[in-house]
Amino acid sequence: MKSKGELRYLSFNSRDNDWGIVTTSVGYQFIDPNNPYPLIGHPDSYLFNNEGRILNEYQLVYIVKGSGEFTSKSTNKQHKISPGTMLLLFPDEWHNYQPTRKTGWHEYWVGFKGKDIDNRVKNNFLNKESPIFKIGINIDLIEIYKKIINLVIEDKKGYQQMASSMVLHLLGEVYYKNLNYQLEGNQYTVEKINEAKYFLRKNISSNHTAKDIAKRLNVSYSWFRQTFKKHTGVSPIQYQLQQKHLYAKELLSDPNLSITEVAYKLNFENVGQFSTFFKQREGSSPTSFRKTFL
Repeated sequence: MKSKGELRYLSFNSRDNDWGIVTTSVGYQFIDPNNPYPLIGHPDSYLFNNEGRILNEYQLVYIVKGSGEFTSKSTNKQHKISPGTMLLLFPDEWHNYQPTRKTGWHEYWVGFKGKDIDNRVKNNFLNKESPIFKIGINIDLIEIYKKIINLVIEDKKGYQQMASSMVLHLLGEVYYKNLNYQLEGNQYTVEKINEAKYFLRKNISSNHTAKDIAKRLNVSYSWFRQTFKKHTGVSPIQYQLQQKHLYAKELLSDPNLSITEVAYKLNFENVGQFSTFFKQREGSSPTSFRKTFL
């Protein structure tokens, strides 16, 4: 079977840049076994040579079939690539990747750039040292790539903003799925974190410490604290305070409960303490918040 692909390179203007992200390229390459890689038709700035390449944009490359290898300046070693792997390429970062000749591979990619993406890298949501995401085969992700390709082909007014918003959606999906893919690989960890979250939600009004919860789970305090924050983004106590805040908003929306009763249900010593807690998190007092419902 002959390899095939669709390669599209996009133009954008200063108004498109103001959106915060622009899509620069999109396409797919289905490379069959014993076929050359990449397909012809790439502009010179995108071509590989024996020494790899450097781009001036970000790219998300999704391998959905076959196998290969990847390396980059920041990872500084060769990685085996299998189906269900997403590669994030960074601008001005040397990299090299290719399918195994015996297997070939099927890939989708989209290129993009902009201040919104730069800010995500600056805040370490994405980093050059971790450009490989093992997320598995996901039809929804493939459909996003196909939708971006179709938008570009149709070339309707505003397609840049629509396509770029889909790229942000794609990045969010990858970030989310990668975190959960890692977590689900350890069933013991999944069970312990879920048990802790359930306990904290069911005991919003209590003042259990992280040490209390670790003891209840029969795990060490340091393991629990570090693992919980790694997989939720917040400490156990901050998670409980978040849940208490959400529950407070739910209770305040009930006109049959006074603010004093809400404070009591949440185990605050007095209304003043509750009001301070609520205003710090919501930005408005319980009374002001309640007026939006009553």
